[in-house]
Amino acid sequence: MTVAATGVAVSTRSASAAVVDTSAWYVLTARHSGKALEVYDRATTDGARIAQWSRNDGAWQQWQFVDSGGGWYRLRARHSGKVLDVRDSATADGAEVVQWADRNAANQHFRLADSAGGHVRLINRNSGKALDVWEHSTADGARVSQFTDLDGANQQWQLTRVAGGTPTTPPVTPAPTGTPTTPPAAYPPPGRVTGDVGVHDPAIVRRPGGGYLLAHTGDNIALKTSADRTAFRNAGVVFPGGAPWTTTYTEGSRSLWAPDLSYHNGRYWLYYSASTFESNRSAIFLATSPTGESGTWTDQGLVIDSRTSDNFNAIDPNLVVDAAGRWWLSFGSFWSGIKMIALNPNTGKRADGALHAIAGRGGGAIEAPVIVQRGSYYYLWVSFDRCCQGASSTYRIMVGRSTSVTGPYLDRNGTPMNSGGGTQVLAGHGSIHGPGHQAVLADTGGDALVYHYYADNGAALLGINLVGYDPAGWPFVY
Repeated sequence: MTVAATGVAVSTRSASAAVVDTSAWYVLTARHSGKALEVYDRATTDGARIAQWSRNDGAWQQWQFVDSGGGWYRLRARHSGKVLDVRDSATADGAEVVQWADRNAANQHFRLADSAGGHVRLINRNSGKALDVWEHSTADGARVSQFTDLDGANQQWQLTRVAGGTPTTPPVTPAPTGTPTTPPAAYPPPGRVTGDVGVHDPAIVRRPGGGYLLAHTGDNIALKTSADRTAFRNAGVVFPGGAPWTTTYTEGSRSLWAPDLSYHNGRYWLYYSASTFESNRSAIFLATSPTGESGTWTDQGLVIDSRTSDNFNAIDPNLVVDAAGRWWLSFGSFWSGIKMIALNPNTGKRADGALHAIAGRGGGAIEAPVIVQRGSYYYLWVSFDRCCQGASSTYRIMVGRSTSVTGPYLDRNGTPMNSGGGTQVLAGHGSIHGPGHQAVLADTGGDALVYHYYADNGAALLGINLVGYDPAGWPFVY
């Protein structure tokens, strides 16, 4: 089906395209690269070229949709006040896209067309062609042009509100069939686990061939395996020969902390911490393995470190891949709270110099971030209060959520997590002391919360509970 638009036929195969808030500002990220649409070099002149660049949320990467009527919009750059424009009203493939003074002309009009995964295409009214990152480039500075609408990943954009407007509550994805939607009256005990279940700071992944691999704090990073998520057995350590590159941060200790374990692109990725208690002279390293087995891991080197002069602590890493395919690492403990950096998905290393603050308690006890996406929200799980004091530990598990991976994260009451907010999901009860340092496993039948807790005798043990979501989308354990 087509409609006439300034003498040009344009496809209307996306009758339900995303609705935008014309009073808000958005960052647009390309699906294939995870990079943001921007005015190159922050230019404010007519004719300045449009490019993609690593997202930094600068005003030159923020766009407002100005209503042109009939479902068409102009995209106004926040820093310059100028709008996207196909240069010289060209209709050819590859024609350059620039910024220009707002003339409300057809070559400045775009409509939204739906693509998979919540992405949209931007179709120009004058030419009927799509906004396109030229030749599928993933490089910073790659030019943005127009091209025949192929619904390619380099023509698909994710809209992330970053300022202004009146946010609406996104729809909540229903829980899997059979998952409870009403929290129990009291915290449940951990689910049944057997075997070698003495763990601290667990991370777990479901293996492609079946079964589970678990990593946890210990000398040279300890490993465990399970066929059924119930019976666990010792599987050695990540570095049987030791990890001498970490001893600068551990004062010679072999104990490495708080691993984060995931599986991407045919291999296992392990981020892990090297530090000493009550010090922020700390580091996060990366190792990868084709199988996850002890002795098969290759250290890929330092990702980020912190020094005593820094206001953050580089421990407790967690990798999240957002809806646009971008990689992010959250981390942190005490000091100024939880931070986040962008990663290069090809290397797993830091992509740029930006440091995002996503949660904090004014220097108080907060650590162990884990971010998972469920439906329209990213959920940030953290641990509040004191770990590592046996049965006297006061650890408790908290959560907030955001529609953007970089925040702001709010708790159920709307309190920002950067201002101490957090909704409690699990705390000590009965003979379960200090549950915390959680991981969230997306598994068959729903999510599982994996954590450690302390028994009455002070032993650190593995805890696993299932996760339900109430009708408002807030998680609870059962």
